[in-house]
Amino acid sequence: MEQYLSATQKMEQEVMFPSLLRGVFPQQERDGEAPEGGPTDLYERYQLLKAIKPVVERGLASVTDPGSSGDTEDDAEASPADGAEDNLEERLSHHLAGLQQVLSHLARDTTALTRRYSQILEQISPGDGQPSW
Repeated sequence: MEQYLSATQKMEQEVMFPSLLRGVFPQQERDGEAPEGGPTDLYERYQLLKAIKPVVERGLASVTDPGSSGDTEDDAEASPADGAEDNLEERLSHHLAGLQQVLSHLARDTTALTRRYSQILEQISPGDGQPSW
């Protein structure tokens, strides 16, 4: 999670003009993997990555509805003899592994977006970063 938050923070610091990302589409990966979810430009990805960050920072408590108590009744009915505790451990392990995979993917996308933004800036600015006065 730290890798994702670090990559997002760097993106927010470096991407000063997100509108430069409009109409710029991500380059395909080296292995020919097509981008998931159809053709979205980097501006839309930037907005999505920014919107996801507060949810990750707050955690799952902000996503779930604290008023719903339907699951507690179901949990009370399950008996430990059914192997419910073992199943819960397996399910938790599975979900944590999936969360780690999603966060790694988001961190990779965030880093790629930041790198592409830097390339766009280099194409716009004619010098080597030296003042032109």
